[in-house]
Amino acid sequence: MYREHEKSIDNIYENYDVTRGKFEREITDCNATRTQSSELTGADGVKTRSFRAAAVCLILMCVILLTAVIVLCVMFITKNNERNQLMFINDNLTRERDQLKWEKNDLHMSLMDGWTYYQSSLYYFSSEGKSWNESRIYCRDRGADLVIINNGNELEFVNKISGKVVFWIGLSEVEGRWKWVDGSELNSSFKIVDSSSGYKGQNCVRRDYSWWYSVSCDDISRWICEKNILPTRNITHLF
Repeated sequence: MYREHEKSIDNIYENYDVTRGKFEREITDCNATRTQSSELTGADGVKTRSFRAAAVCLILMCVILLTAVIVLCVMFITKNNERNQLMFINDNLTRERDQLKWEKNDLHMSLMDGWTYYQSSLYYFSSEGKSWNESRIYCRDRGADLVIINNGNELEFVNKISGKVVFWIGLSEVEGRWKWVDGSELNSSFKIVDSSSGYKGQNCVRRDYSWWYSVSCDDISRWICEKNILPTRNITHLF
Protein backbone atom coordinates (compact mmCIF):
# COMPACT_ATOMS: atom_id res chain seq x y z
CA MET A 1 0.00 0.00 0.00
CA TYR A 2 2.75 2.32 0.95
CA ARG A 3 4.68 1.47 -2.22
CA GLU A 4 1.73 2.20 -4.40
CA HIS A 5 1.40 5.54 -2.71
CA GLU A 6 5.08 6.30 -3.41
CA LYS A 7 4.65 5.36 -7.05
CA SER A 8 1.72 7.72 -7.35
CA ILE A 9 3.77 10.52 -5.86
CA ASP A 10 6.62 9.73 -8.23
CA ASN A 11 4.24 9.82 -11.18
CA ILE A 12 2.92 13.18 -10.08
CA TYR A 13 6.46 14.66 -9.91
CA GLU A 14 7.33 13.18 -13.28
CA ASN A 15 4.19 14.66 -14.80
CA TYR A 16 5.01 17.99 -13.18
CA ASP A 17 8.54 17.94 -14.55
CA VAL A 18 7.28 17.12 -18.03
CA THR A 19 4.63 19.79 -17.87
CA ARG A 20 7.09 22.33 -16.47
CA GLY A 21 9.58 21.51 -19.21
CA LYS A 22 6.96 21.96 -21.87
CA PHE A 23 5.83 25.26 -20.31
CA GLU A 24 9.39 26.53 -20.11
CA ARG A 25 9.99 25.55 -23.73
CA GLU A 26 6.81 27.28 -24.76
CA ILE A 27 7.84 30.44 -22.89
CA THR A 28 11.26 30.28 -24.49
CA ASP A 29 9.74 29.78 -27.93
CA CYS A 30 7.34 32.70 -27.33
CA ASN A 31 10.18 34.98 -26.25
CA ALA A 32 12.19 33.99 -29.29
CA THR A 33 9.23 34.65 -31.54
CA ARG A 34 8.66 38.02 -29.87
CA THR A 35 12.32 38.88 -30.28
CA GLN A 36 12.22 37.97 -33.96
CA SER A 37 9.02 39.97 -34.40
CA SER A 38 10.63 43.01 -32.72
CA GLU A 39 13.65 42.67 -34.94
CA LEU A 40 11.44 42.54 -38.02
CA THR A 41 9.38 45.52 -36.83
CA GLY A 42 12.54 47.56 -36.24
CA ALA A 43 13.80 46.80 -39.76
CA ASP A 44 10.47 47.90 -41.26
CA GLY A 45 10.64 51.14 -39.24
CA VAL A 46 14.13 51.85 -40.55
CA LYS A 47 12.94 51.29 -44.09
CA THR A 48 9.93 53.56 -43.53
CA ARG A 49 12.10 56.33 -42.08
CA SER A 50 14.57 55.98 -44.94
CA PHE A 51 11.73 56.27 -47.48
CA ARG A 52 10.34 59.35 -45.77
CA ALA A 53 13.77 60.96 -45.67
CA ALA A 54 14.25 60.24 -49.36
CA ALA A 55 10.82 61.72 -50.16
CA VAL A 56 11.60 64.88 -48.16
CA CYS A 57 14.94 65.26 -49.94
CA LEU A 58 13.23 64.82 -53.31
CA ILE A 59 10.61 67.45 -52.45
CA LEU A 60 13.32 69.86 -51.28
CA MET A 61 15.26 69.32 -54.51
CA CYS A 62 12.10 70.00 -56.53
CA VAL A 63 11.45 73.22 -54.57
CA ILE A 64 15.04 74.36 -55.05
CA LEU A 65 14.90 73.55 -58.75
CA LEU A 66 11.58 75.38 -59.17
CA THR A 67 12.96 78.40 -57.30
CA ALA A 68 16.03 78.43 -59.52
CA VAL A 69 13.85 78.29 -62.65
CA ILE A 70 11.69 81.17 -61.39
CA VAL A 71 14.76 83.27 -60.53
CA LEU A 72 16.27 82.62 -63.95
CA CYS A 73 13.00 83.54 -65.66
CA VAL A 74 12.75 86.78 -63.67
CA MET A 75 16.38 87.63 -64.47
CA PHE A 76 15.79 86.94 -68.16
CA ILE A 77 12.65 89.07 -68.27
CA THR A 78 14.40 91.90 -66.39
CA LYS A 79 17.41 91.81 -68.67
CA ASN A 80 15.16 91.72 -71.73
CA ASN A 81 13.15 94.71 -70.46
CA GLU A 82 16.35 96.62 -69.70
CA ARG A 83 17.66 95.87 -73.17
CA ASN A 84 14.41 97.01 -74.78
CA GLN A 85 14.46 100.17 -72.67
CA LEU A 86 18.04 100.92 -73.67
CA MET A 87 17.17 100.36 -77.32
CA PHE A 88 14.18 102.71 -76.96
CA ILE A 89 16.35 105.38 -75.31
CA ASN A 90 19.01 104.96 -77.98
CA ASP A 91 16.41 105.33 -80.74
CA ASN A 92 15.04 108.48 -79.10
CA LEU A 93 18.53 109.94 -78.74
CA THR A 94 19.27 109.13 -82.37
CA ARG A 95 16.07 110.81 -83.53
CA GLU A 96 16.74 113.82 -81.32
CA ARG A 97 20.28 114.08 -82.66
CA ASP A 98 19.02 113.95 -86.24
CA GLN A 99 16.33 116.52 -85.37
CA LEU A 100 18.94 118.82 -83.84
CA LYS A 101 21.10 118.53 -86.96
CA TRP A 102 18.13 119.36 -89.16
CA GLU A 103 17.11 122.28 -86.95
CA LYS A 104 20.64 123.60 -86.86
CA ASN A 105 20.94 123.48 -90.63
CA ASP A 106 17.47 124.97 -91.04
CA LEU A 107 18.30 127.77 -88.63
CA HIS A 108 21.55 128.63 -90.40
CA MET A 109 19.83 128.63 -93.77
CA SER A 110 17.03 130.81 -92.44
CA LEU A 111 19.44 133.32 -90.89
CA MET A 112 21.32 133.48 -94.18
CA ASP A 113 18.00 134.05 -95.99
CA GLY A 114 17.18 137.23 -94.08
CA TRP A 115 15.38 135.88 -91.02
CA THR A 116 16.02 137.27 -87.52
CA TYR A 117 16.07 135.16 -84.37
CA TYR A 118 14.31 136.23 -81.14
CA GLN A 119 13.10 134.11 -78.18
CA SER A 120 12.78 130.75 -79.95
CA SER A 121 11.23 132.24 -83.08
CA LEU A 122 12.46 133.42 -86.46
CA TYR A 123 11.09 136.64 -87.98
CA TYR A 124 11.13 137.78 -91.57
CA PHE A 125 10.56 141.47 -92.38
CA SER A 126 9.71 141.79 -96.06
CA SER A 127 11.03 144.52 -98.32
CA GLU A 128 8.21 144.31 -100.86
CA GLY A 129 4.46 144.78 -100.63
CA LYS A 130 1.54 142.34 -100.98
CA SER A 131 -2.07 142.05 -99.82
CA TRP A 132 -2.73 140.49 -96.42
CA ASN A 133 -3.75 137.11 -97.92
CA GLU A 134 -0.81 137.06 -100.35
CA SER A 135 1.55 137.93 -97.51
CA ARG A 136 0.20 135.07 -95.46
CA ILE A 137 0.63 132.64 -98.37
CA TYR A 138 4.27 133.73 -98.65
CA CYS A 139 4.83 132.98 -94.95
CA ARG A 140 3.02 129.64 -94.99
CA ASP A 141 4.98 128.46 -98.01
CA ARG A 142 8.08 128.79 -95.79
CA GLY A 143 6.71 126.94 -92.77
CA ALA A 144 5.74 130.15 -90.98
CA ASP A 145 2.73 132.49 -90.70
CA LEU A 146 2.06 136.17 -90.24
CA VAL A 147 3.43 137.34 -86.91
CA ILE A 148 1.42 136.87 -83.69
CA ILE A 149 2.39 139.40 -81.03
CA ASN A 150 1.82 137.81 -77.64
CA ASN A 151 3.28 140.34 -75.20
CA GLY A 152 4.92 143.70 -74.75
CA ASN A 153 8.46 142.34 -75.12
CA GLU A 154 7.68 140.87 -78.51
CA LEU A 155 5.95 144.09 -79.55
CA GLU A 156 9.03 146.06 -78.51
CA PHE A 157 11.23 143.73 -80.58
CA VAL A 158 9.00 144.11 -83.66
CA ASN A 159 8.89 147.90 -83.29
CA LYS A 160 12.67 148.05 -82.90
CA ILE A 161 13.29 146.10 -86.11
CA SER A 162 10.53 147.61 -88.27
CA GLY A 163 10.85 151.21 -87.10
CA LYS A 164 8.22 153.43 -88.68
CA VAL A 165 7.62 151.14 -91.67
CA VAL A 166 4.06 149.79 -91.93
CA PHE A 167 3.77 145.96 -91.87
CA TRP A 168 0.95 143.43 -91.99
CA ILE A 169 0.58 141.34 -88.82
CA GLY A 170 -1.35 138.12 -88.38
CA LEU A 171 -4.58 139.73 -87.17
CA SER A 172 -7.90 139.97 -89.03
CA GLU A 173 -11.59 140.36 -88.37
CA VAL A 174 -13.47 137.04 -88.20
CA GLU A 175 -17.23 137.11 -87.57
CA GLY A 176 -17.01 140.50 -85.90
CA ARG A 177 -14.07 139.55 -83.65
CA TRP A 178 -10.36 140.26 -84.00
CA LYS A 179 -8.47 136.98 -84.17
CA TRP A 180 -4.89 135.97 -84.74
CA VAL A 181 -4.00 133.49 -87.48
CA ASP A 182 -3.86 130.66 -84.91
CA GLY A 183 -7.51 131.26 -83.98
CA SER A 184 -6.89 132.98 -80.64
CA GLU A 185 -8.67 136.26 -79.90
CA LEU A 186 -6.93 139.60 -79.49
CA ASN A 187 -5.87 140.53 -75.98
CA SER A 188 -7.81 143.52 -74.68
CA SER A 189 -4.54 145.30 -73.84
CA PHE A 190 -3.92 145.88 -77.58
CA LYS A 191 -6.02 148.60 -79.26
CA ILE A 192 -6.91 148.88 -82.94
CA VAL A 193 -7.73 152.10 -84.79
CA ASP A 194 -10.47 151.62 -87.39
CA SER A 195 -9.36 153.33 -90.60
CA SER A 196 -11.34 151.19 -93.06
CA SER A 197 -13.69 154.14 -93.80
CA GLY A 198 -16.79 151.97 -93.91
CA TYR A 199 -15.20 149.23 -96.01
CA LYS A 200 -17.56 146.23 -96.07
CA GLY A 201 -15.07 143.53 -97.02
CA GLN A 202 -12.57 141.66 -94.87
CA ASN A 203 -10.60 143.89 -92.54
CA CYS A 204 -7.01 143.14 -91.54
CA VAL A 205 -4.52 144.84 -89.25
CA ARG A 206 -1.20 146.44 -90.03
CA ARG A 207 1.02 148.29 -87.63
CA ASP A 208 3.32 151.21 -87.63
CA TYR A 209 5.52 152.30 -84.76
CA SER A 210 2.68 153.79 -82.67
CA TRP A 211 -0.62 152.32 -83.87
CA TRP A 212 -2.42 149.27 -85.18
CA TYR A 213 -4.77 150.08 -88.06
CA SER A 214 -7.78 148.21 -89.40
CA VAL A 215 -7.78 148.44 -93.20
CA SER A 216 -8.96 146.44 -96.19
CA CYS A 217 -7.11 143.16 -96.53
CA ASP A 218 -6.65 143.97 -100.22
CA ASP A 219 -4.37 146.92 -99.45
CA ILE A 220 -0.71 146.51 -100.34
CA SER A 221 1.82 146.53 -97.53
CA ARG A 222 4.97 144.88 -96.31
CA TRP A 223 4.55 141.96 -93.88
CA ILE A 224 6.22 140.14 -91.01
CA CYS A 225 6.47 136.35 -90.92
CA GLU A 226 7.06 134.37 -87.73
CA LYS A 227 8.34 130.79 -87.47
CA ASN A 228 8.37 129.09 -84.08
CA ILE A 229 11.41 126.84 -83.54
CA LEU A 230 12.91 124.83 -80.67
CA PRO A 231 10.07 125.45 -78.20
CA THR A 232 11.67 123.28 -75.50
CA ARG A 233 15.40 123.71 -76.07
CA ASN A 234 17.92 126.49 -75.71
CA ILE A 235 19.07 127.79 -79.06
CA THR A 236 22.66 128.20 -77.84
CA HIS A 237 23.01 124.39 -77.63
CA LEU A 238 23.03 124.24 -81.42
CA PHE A 239 26.32 126.10 -81.81
